[in-house]
Amino acid sequence: MCRISRFSLLAMTALVVAVSTFTTGCGDSGHASLRVVHASPDAPNVDVVVDGKTVLTNIPYEQASDYLTVNDGSRHLQVRPTGTTTNVIDTNVTLASKSYETVLAVGTVSDSSLTALPLQDDNTLPASGQIKLRLVHASPSAGPVDIYVGAPGSGVSGSPTLTNVPFKAAANYLAVPAGSYEVYFTPTGTKTIALNSGPLTLAAGQIRTAVALDAPGGGFPLAAIVLKDLN
Repeated sequence: MCRISRFSLLAMTALVVAVSTFTTGCGDSGHASLRVVHASPDAPNVDVVVDGKTVLTNIPYEQASDYLTVNDGSRHLQVRPTGTTTNVIDTNVTLASKSYETVLAVGTVSDSSLTALPLQDDNTLPASGQIKLRLVHASPSAGPVDIYVGAPGSGVSGSPTLTNVPFKAAANYLAVPAGSYEVYFTPTGTKTIALNSGPLTLAAGQIRTAVALDAPGGGFPLAAIVLKDLN
């Protein structure tokens, strides 16, 4: 197994083609926040359609949108290769009022496993002096993994923070003191590093989601992107 990894810090600006939101009214009542992540390694750039309106266009692999404000309730979500009307994902997602949700396009086109992975985001502020970090396994090539979270350079000594995490699983947010951390993914039951995040420094009050991905096109070396949930 290749042990080389890449690490990308994404705080991307959404590629929104409609400036206005999809709702009317005031305040947050009746609204929800939706973020979309292109996490399919062999899929081309994609457009995202919500309730028949194209809201994001030409999104490449490993990129995430900002949160989009949409109506709450059941939303019709479609993902299609840019410039086409052929849907590779066609599903409904249910959004609670004032909620935050991230939907990842995961799996691969080659084996027709491409699907939507909805995640409920918890953007309530962490306790004073702390940060929150969520880890998501979105690598179709990796198999179940153990995840180690420690100080930079700490490696995979000791017991893993999370064990036997399967593909398409998202861990609960870890609440830890602000500071510098490093995240390692290993095949379950081994100390073989499949992904090393590199140092990740977070200030008090920040919330992040780290997503493990295949290399572009699929397979190894694995990569990681870090999404800015809050602050």
